[in-house]
Amino acid sequence: MRRVKENRMLNRILEKTDVKLWEKIAADVGWEALGSLLLAVTTYNVALSAEFPMTGFSGISMILYRLFQIPMGLSTIILNIPVAVLCGKLIGKRFLAKSFRCMILSSLMLDYLAPLLPVYEGDRMVAALITGTVGALGYAMIYVRGSSTGGSDFINLAIKAVRPHWNLGTIAFLSDVGIILAGGILFRDMDGIVYGMVINLLFAVVVDKVILGMNAGMVALIVTEHGKEVAREIDRCCMRGSTLLKAEGGYYHGEKEVVMVAGSNKDIYQIQRRIRDTEPEAFIIVMESYEVHGEGFKITRVAGGM
Repeated sequence: MRRVKENRMLNRILEKTDVKLWEKIAADVGWEALGSLLLAVTTYNVALSAEFPMTGFSGISMILYRLFQIPMGLSTIILNIPVAVLCGKLIGKRFLAKSFRCMILSSLMLDYLAPLLPVYEGDRMVAALITGTVGALGYAMIYVRGSSTGGSDFINLAIKAVRPHWNLGTIAFLSDVGIILAGGILFRDMDGIVYGMVINLLFAVVVDKVILGMNAGMVALIVTEHGKEVAREIDRCCMRGSTLLKAEGGYYHGEKEVVMVAGSNKDIYQIQRRIRDTEPEAFIIVMESYEVHGEGFKITRVAGGM
């Protein structure tokens, strides 16, 4: 009987694990599909129509399409094969498999779905702004699920895995400049180079803001003589933990305590108001934090953690 009960419990645990796994896969595919749709529409229906050079392997595929009418999705897959082989060890098999799934999704949407939708034929600068902002959101949706569309993403995220302190958007910006210049010079479109640089800059800024914003927060340093009381007030007002650091005043050399607390913008605002009311003589320093990891904070990983 005991063994039967243990087997039943084990089966239930496995069933729950399977359900969670399938839920995660479904969420991954959903976000990848939405991000791929945004990328396909901005590439085919906006950028290609405006005829300015694009970034990454999309830019190379666009050049091949304009020169030889090779479908962009197909050329993207072909270009990705050697890059995947070279970068596979750095970015990991799991990430590579997820990226191939997303790459196939985005390629199918680019070649078969996007041509069915209306094409934007307005001002080129407006087209560049749409491509840069909406396309970057598409990339960010894919990145935060631990995936990519392949191509220069493989190269960029491989560099990110080796140099985790480098910003992903900055890496992408530097790696894509050459493709933009090549496209503009090849088609003798100097204005197109400017628009391509605008798109590249928007990609770098928006991707960094979206990804870093998901792990971002604020940090407050509160210098006081009543550290424990301040820590209790912080816990009461927003249920955030804090750290007490011993300090010494630089003028009178009196003993002080520094209460360090991390939280959201709303949390830190509430803490400031509470401390001003309960400890008006406290000295408060508020700083922006690009990433906050630990209990009470949701962590979004890219590259090495995938």
